[in-house]
This record gives sequence, C-alpha cells and structure tokens, in this order.
Amino acid sequence: MSPRVSVSRRAFLETMAATGAFGLAASLTDGWIVHAQTAGSAPFVPNVFCAIDTSGLVSITVHRSEMGQGIRSTLAMALADELGADWARVRIVQADGDEPAYGSQNTDGSHSVTDFLTPLREMGAAARLMLEAAAATKWGAAARDVRTEKHEVIHPASGRRLGFGALVEAARTVPVPAKERLTLKPLSSLPHLGKAIPFADGVAMTTGTAIYGTDASLPGMRIAVVARPPVYGGKVATVQSADAEKVPGVERVIRLPEPPLPTGFRQLGGVAVVARNTHAALLGRSALKITWEDGVNATYDSTAYRAALETSSKAKGTAIRSQGDAAAALGSAATRVSADYYVPHLAHATMEPPAALASVSDGACEVWAPSQDPQTARKEVAGALGIDVSKVTLHVTFIGGGFGRKSKPDFIVEAALLSKEVGAPVKVIWTRDDEIHHGYYHTVTAQHLEGGLDAKGKVTAWLHRSAFPSIMALFGPDPGGGTGFEMQLGASDVAWDVPNVQVEATPAAAHVRVGWYRSVSNIPHAFAVCSFADELARAAKKDPKVFLEELIGPSRHVDLTALGVKDWNYGKDKALYPLDTARMRHVLDLVTARAGWGSALPKGHALGVAVHRSFLTYVAAVVEVAIGADRRLSVPRVWMAVDCGFAANPDRVRAQMEGSAIMGIGNAIYGQVTFKNGRAEQSNFSDYRILPIGLAPREIDVQIVATEALSTGVGEPGVPPIAPALCNAIFTATGKRLRVLPIGETV
Repeated sequence: MSPRVSVSRRAFLETMAATGAFGLAASLTDGWIVHAQTAGSAPFVPNVFCAIDTSGLVSITVHRSEMGQGIRSTLAMALADELGADWARVRIVQADGDEPAYGSQNTDGSHSVTDFLTPLREMGAAARLMLEAAAATKWGAAARDVRTEKHEVIHPASGRRLGFGALVEAARTVPVPAKERLTLKPLSSLPHLGKAIPFADGVAMTTGTAIYGTDASLPGMRIAVVARPPVYGGKVATVQSADAEKVPGVERVIRLPEPPLPTGFRQLGGVAVVARNTHAALLGRSALKITWEDGVNATYDSTAYRAALETSSKAKGTAIRSQGDAAAALGSAATRVSADYYVPHLAHATMEPPAALASVSDGACEVWAPSQDPQTARKEVAGALGIDVSKVTLHVTFIGGGFGRKSKPDFIVEAALLSKEVGAPVKVIWTRDDEIHHGYYHTVTAQHLEGGLDAKGKVTAWLHRSAFPSIMALFGPDPGGGTGFEMQLGASDVAWDVPNVQVEATPAAAHVRVGWYRSVSNIPHAFAVCSFADELARAAKKDPKVFLEELIGPSRHVDLTALGVKDWNYGKDKALYPLDTARMRHVLDLVTARAGWGSALPKGHALGVAVHRSFLTYVAAVVEVAIGADRRLSVPRVWMAVDCGFAANPDRVRAQMEGSAIMGIGNAIYGQVTFKNGRAEQSNFSDYRILPIGLAPREIDVQIVATEALSTGVGEPGVPPIAPALCNAIFTATGKRLRVLPIGETV
C-alpha cells in the first residue's frame, strides 16, 4: 500500500492526464457514473474515484475523513475488490472538500459504509467492465470470456493476459457502461472486503509519520491561541494587551468578531495572540488582562439546572409516540414501577484538540484541518471572509479523534479570520483546557420512566419522558427541548412488545453550545431504557435476560410510522433497513451465551446485560463487575455482540466495539462537565477524567454476526448499551441501583 496522498481534484486530474491515465468520474449524489475522463483533456468537475496510470498504479480517491475508524481502507477496498486490483498496487488519495463533486462528505452519524459501500463497488465494477472490453477488443474475444484478476485482465481459454497499465490507452475509448449492466461479485468471493486485513493507515498512525491537523505547516506561518469568552454568548468588555505584546515572539494581539447567539459553527470571539511559536503565544495569552461581559448565560448552574430538568421530566410533555393508552394501562397494572435517571454534559475530549492552518491571499483561502465535514467548513470560512465558497480550498488531514467535535468548524473559521488579518498563514491551536472550556457539549438529560406489569410479569404499559436541551438551539430559535429526530435516538424508537407506549419530550432550554457527540442522545436514552428494563425484570422476579427476550417479543418488523412516529430510522428506507426484533434478540442470545450468563461467579462478581439498536445496528453487551472489600469497582470483562449487516472490515468493526466499551465505561464512571456562573468547572484530564488503564477491562470479547445483509454503522452503536449493562451488573452485585451518572469508582 502506497503512502497517504492528499491532492486537489484539479492537480490530480492534471497529473493523471500528463501521465496518460485512464480515470473514472462518478457522482455519489445520484449514485452513478456520469463521465469518463480522457487523458489530455482539460480538467472538468467530475467526482474522481478511480484512476489507473500506465504503470498500472490504481489511485482511489476517498471522500470521507479518517480518524482511526478505517474508512479510507474500507471504501478503497470496496472499489479495488470489484475492479480486481492487487491491493499492494493501490494508492489511496484523500479528497479535498468539494460538495459539487462528492455530495456529502460529513463523516458523522455512522453512515459512510451504509451509504457508500455499494456505490464504490459499482464504480469498481464499471472500471472492470471497461478494462475487460478493452482487452477483449485487442484479442478479438468476447468480453464475457475475459475477467480481471490481481491487476490483470485474463482470457482463460487462451491463457492470454494483460496488465491494467497496458490497457489504459484502449480503456479510454470504451464507453462507460450503464448501471443496469453491472453485476457485483458475490461478497464471499471478494479478496479483502469482509476479511481481516491490515489497516492501510495503521503504520503511519503508529510510527508518527501521519500528518494530523496539529502537524500541518507552511513556510512563514504564525501560531495563534485565543482567549475566548468563558460564558457562551459573552463578550470582551475591556482588554489590556501591553504585557502580552512584550512577550518575546508575540507579534499581534487581535480582537476576533463576536457573533450573536446562536453562534452555530462560527467562532466564539475573544482575543487572539499571534506569535512566532506556540510557547510565545501561550505566554502572551496568559499576560492579557481581560474583563468579560458574560451575557444571558451568566447564571447557568448545572446543579440548579439538573433540578429544573428533573421537575420538567415528571410533567406531561410533547407526545412523540402515543400507542394505545399508557395512562389507563398504568392505572390498572398489577405492579407499577417508576424511576428517574440523569446523565450530565460530556466533553468530546479528543486526543488531538482542535487545530487548523489557514492561508488567505489574493481573495482566496487554503486550509489544512482535521475536518469531519469539510464542505460545511468551506461554507463557514467563505461566509466569515465574505468570499465565494469556490475560493476556499480545504485539505483534510488525519483526525486525531473526532466523535463529532471536528464536524464543527469554529476553529477553522478562527484560523481563516486571523490569516486574513495578519497577511500570513496562521495555525490556530486549542489546548486541552480550551477544548473542555469552550467546546460543544453532549446534551444533559433527565428522564422519568414508568412501567406497568400484569399479574404474570408482562409489561403492559411504558411511559418515557425525556428533558434535554436540543442541538437545534445552536442554529436558530431554541425549540426548548428535544425534537422528534432527537427523541428517535433511543426513546421513541424502542422495539418492545408493549401494547401501550407513551414517549414525550419535556421542556429544557439550552445554555451552552450543545453539539452531537458519539452516539448522541442514544447515550442517555439507552442508559434509562436499558436500566429500566432491568428494574422491571426485578419487579417481575424474572431473570433479566429472559425478561429482555419477552420484552423484545416475537420476531417481526416494527413499523413505527404506523404508530405515528414521524422521525425514526436515521433517515433510511424502512423497507431496506427495518427495525427487526429477530436481529435484536439474536445479538442478545449470542452475547449472553458467550458470557456464560447464569453460570456461577466468584464472590463480589456479577454480570449485567443491555441491548440497543442505533444507527441501524444491533448491539448487545454483557459487563462483568467485581466489587472489592473496599467497595471499589473493577471491570474484568466485557462481551459484545454486533449485527451491522455485512461487516465490510471486521478488524475495524471489532476495534470500534472495543473502543466503545472503553469510552462507555469511562463516561459512566467519570464523565461529566459541570457549570457554575456559566463557566465549565472542569479543565483538563485531571478533573475531566477518562478511563485509566487500571480500570479498563482485561478482556473485551466481540462477536460479529455473520450476515450479508446491508451494511450499517459501527462507529457509534457500541457505546449506548455499555453504561446500563455496567450499572445493571453493579445492582446484581450490591443491590444498589445507580440511576445518576457518573457513578464514580466506589459503590
């Protein structure tokens, strides 16, 4: 595998033309190939995904962002396998941000493989047919009698073969085949997809040669850090910069524009210190004397806000799902159970804090940044600079952890504004403290659940009320609580076999920048739903695993649209991606069998189980806890079973599940950002803790369901069931029910 390459489409096409390459252009917006690139022609606006030069090198452009999830490997393999390429002779080219060419490049929401695996396979298949047609013409053979295999087209009957490079010139003249002519290879026959293969970018990432946003560099660039308002919506009242300007290496102190609320993805404002190096910039920022006008969120206090949310969650809200008559069924239930749950704000806490390098000159801007959403970044930069989006070029670097944070380009906008002001390239650096104090936070949530059981312990009624500030408050008038699409993330889309279900969103105003975070509202909703299922099992005096099987009910496809739920299924076709209870039950059965559910355990050890569907994927988890004599918690083992349809890259699927287990446990034990006087109280890993190695599970067992169903997301679905499985295990071990996160190290 050749090293990572990042080039613009224009430079790429010009290089291909100069070297006599054969290129395919494809439109992912309409899902099909629209044009073939002819060598020597002027550049046009295609979506170039495949190019072959006369040496036989296959260059595959990937339009999604790489942050360790392996998307560059997976999508490139999809095309290469259908093409019949030798993986060792494939070069991956990272696409720049370009919406007309690529459609959405937003690497968020666990939909890259779901949306693009088949289109990339189709592009490989089209290129294969064109190479085969070119070879068949040379040999006077029928195209149906030749095939590609390991970078060659072969004619089995005669033993003749030609390498891809030798067919470039002839292939240019072959018409692009109609989509209807394509036949994709059987999945089982593909040499790489679905198999355990090395991660294409693994060596670069583990040897320090990978270029992340923080590593980007240009001659003559300056480094900037920003003192931002400590309260969302605040402004600079006064600033004295004389001491900062005396720091050796500091060149400029610049006021950044402070946009009105809501800020969306724009910069927060404040005062930037521009210097020749990072150390000088940080010293200069420390020397600034700033007084702040804190604005409308100055009184935000997370303790008081929690109390308000909990009150809100107990009152009637906006119905998102009304099925049967939950109130009447609760009133007539043989046993009625209620519980309240709370999940605090979380910070993304990516290993690489935000960083971006921008160079503005001659009315244009060029950016190097770890962007999950380069198109939105280009639009925001263009708007901030007052230029057309076509004048903004964004080169996507490797991303040192994203979790949704780096789909928000405020840090990129800062770099662009400062470069314009300074007249030189500027790299903006965020520190860890900056990231936690001024980030986009996962929403805080309070939930009230009630359930009714009949005399046999079957659930007859389910009431779920959820109070949380909405992501939508970032972009316009605050809706004052969760919206329909946010409620479908683990609340209104429950698949339980319950005749009477009522799900409501209750009021909650936003006081910080709420931004999507890995698994979004599935985290608090799965915590409440899966914990409450365990509570109902205990009330019914049934084994939690058996109870979950009964709660899931018979194998069926649940049509929530017929039940009046407007926003669900992640925007995907319900017929192609049904809510399938058989798949949910299967991962539950698989993981509990693997964990030895029901077997005897050492004293102080216990198991907890949870199952959840998110991003079209089904994940069940069993967590083993051990409670020591000092009441300290440890987590020896975690078992996970995942049904994500066809696992295109099982090694990366397994890695995502393992990472989800670590993140889910860390969030449950430690994760929280609290606010006082509008200010985040945590600042770094000393007080915003992530899971230390001593508390990490010694073993994480991941079972991937073998299926050729349509591929679905894996980046996010592993996180939601972990916290409830952990807390359910703690209840089994101690009899103590934990409904508030974080739980801490001691129970």
